[in-house]
This record gives sequence, C-alpha cells and structure tokens, in this order.
Amino acid sequence: MGGGLLQALVGVSEKAAGIARLCRREEPLFQLLVAEKTGPDKNRRFLQDFKTLADVLIQEVIKHDLGKEFPELQGHIHGEESNEFRNTHGDTVAVRVCATPGDTAALLLSVLEPEKVAAELLAAAVHQEVELGDPELAGVTLSIPPQDLAIWIDPIDSTNEYIGGREDVVPIDGIAPTGLCSALVLIGAYDRHTGCPVLGVINEPFFRRDPLTHRWQGRYHWGVAYGDTKLSSLSPPPPPRPVPCVVLSRAEGSAVRGALGPLCGDRLRFAAGAGYKMLCVLLGLADAYVLSEGSTFAWDSCAPHAILRALGGGVVALAGALGARRAGDSGDLPELVYNRPAEGVVGAERWANRGGLVAYLHPQHLEAVLAALATAPGL
Repeated sequence: MGGGLLQALVGVSEKAAGIARLCRREEPLFQLLVAEKTGPDKNRRFLQDFKTLADVLIQEVIKHDLGKEFPELQGHIHGEESNEFRNTHGDTVAVRVCATPGDTAALLLSVLEPEKVAAELLAAAVHQEVELGDPELAGVTLSIPPQDLAIWIDPIDSTNEYIGGREDVVPIDGIAPTGLCSALVLIGAYDRHTGCPVLGVINEPFFRRDPLTHRWQGRYHWGVAYGDTKLSSLSPPPPPRPVPCVVLSRAEGSAVRGALGPLCGDRLRFAAGAGYKMLCVLLGLADAYVLSEGSTFAWDSCAPHAILRALGGGVVALAGALGARRAGDSGDLPELVYNRPAEGVVGAERWANRGGLVAYLHPQHLEAVLAALATAPGL
C-alpha cells in the first residue's frame, strides 16, 4: 500500500523542477517572469504576476498528478497559492491541468493572452512524462496508507531568488549567501491525524550548469520517517562538531546574532530561502537553522522536516522550546506539526510557524543553541 508514493513525490518534483527551469530558459517565458509591471502596464496583462502563475501551475500539476495516481489524497494536497486568476477581460480563470496539452494551452492562453508561445511551452511541460531512472529510489518499498496522509507543497521556495537570483554566487563553506540555487521545490507528506511529517522531497532545479550545454541541471533528496522506518537518500550525519555552524536569515535581529556569536564564533552563516537553509542543515553544511520570526509556513518546513527526522534531527518551535528550557523542563521538545491551523487568524497566516523555529540534525546542537538563546534579551 502506498509503496509508490515516495517515487510519485519525487517524480512530480522533477516535473516541477523542469517547469521552473523552462520559465528561465525559454525567452518568451523569461521575459514574462522578469518583467516589472508598473503603472497602466501592471493591469494590462493580468492582475497577478507571471511568477504567481508559474507557482500556481506547478502546484496544480503536483495536485493533478498525485491525485490521479492516489485518489485517496484528493482534497488533501495543500499549497500556498489560490489557483484563480483574473485575466485582462476581468474574467476569473481557474488554472488547472486539462485532459490534453491543447486544452491546457488554451486555458493558459486565456490568462496569458496574447502570449500563445508561452502558453504552449508551459502546456507541453505540464503534460510531459517523467522518467526517474533511479535504482535506489525504485527499490524502496513502504507500507504507508495514502489515506492517512496529506501533502504540503511549496512550488518554488525563495521566489525572489528564482526571479532575480544571480547565477554566479560564490558559496562560503558550501553555503550560498544568495542566488538562484536557493530556489527549491518542496513537497512534504504528513500524517493527517498527528500532523507529524513522514515523507519529504527537496528538489534543487538549479544545482549546477552542464559544462557542455550550459543548461541547468537539478538534483533531489528524499527522506522517510514513518514509525520505525527511517530512510533517506542522504548519508547519515557525521559526529557533531564541537563548535556548531548556524545559518540565519539576513533579516535576523541583533538579539539572535548576539546570543549565538559566543557559541559559534566565526561560524554564523547567512542565506536566502527557508527551504535552502534547512537543506544546508540536511547536507551537513550547517548544524542548525534558527529563525526568531513567524515568517515561515507549513509548506516551507514540512518536506525538510521529514528528511531531518529521517536522519535523526527535527524542527522545534523556538518560542515553545525556549519557554520549556527556561522553566527547567529538560524533556523532549515538541516538534512542529502540520495539521493544526492557528486560531483567530485568516488566510496564509493560519499556517505560519509562529514563534520561530530551530532546525537541527544533532540533539546536542539543538540544546547548545537553546542554551545560548535562553540568555538573549527579548526572545
């Protein structure tokens, strides 16, 4: 039961990555992607930006392909974006995958007109079959009933880097401070009843350029943490370093930077994109990612969280964890869950990871980070 679900998640992540690359590679799409619409132009084409259409289309492709293969998941595949667009005539168009490439192209053209070539390029990518050719992944068999699961999708995490991201950013100890490489496709499955993340796929559409064709090539990572089953495409982490490396957002405040300075010394790093910072932890480039704001959402963290759990780590809510440690509670800290919207708020904010978070691989690094932050004023 559900043995093919992990393979299906990876397959749709590869299709999504292909669409993300296509939008930057093909001139008619790239011009739409980077066009800054101002003044009367802003409303002439359609009321949302093309980048939103790219996000929505990827999200709808993932919903369509997974729902078709696993009907039990229909109605339980969630993302950040609404699929409704207003076109230039003021009509509302629901973006979806149609029965044929021609039908999908016609639907996309009703949003994009007069950009016929752009609509056709996108429709062809939407209907493409993906062949994985990954023997290790093909050999994984799981008995996870799909009807127990629900999905969070972030179609293109780090949208600003996706649109304007530089392609030549030099990493610092393997961590890119900004740039196109931090734009990721994130697909995570969680247990509908407990909210616990159990399957995760992170796809890096812009991992490296092919030296001959100069085209972007991607790669993906996956993890399973279901009951006693812990599997991942990533190697188990090496033993913990004595001095942890912590990755932060550039927008992180002085309280967190000041508190972590004595713990990390010169090993504080900065990067764009919540998904990318968690990937840095997963790859062992950083030991923890700390965020003090509630500026990430369920769709940002679900996939990386599942892979972290597969490797023995996790993601805790920073405010709750600090409260527990300051109160002298030395027990296990509750991890983020993905099935409980916040009460009293509307829209996307219902799914914010309120109170910040700490993503970690080694529990002792989590404790060291919390001990350092517990002394910080204002946290």
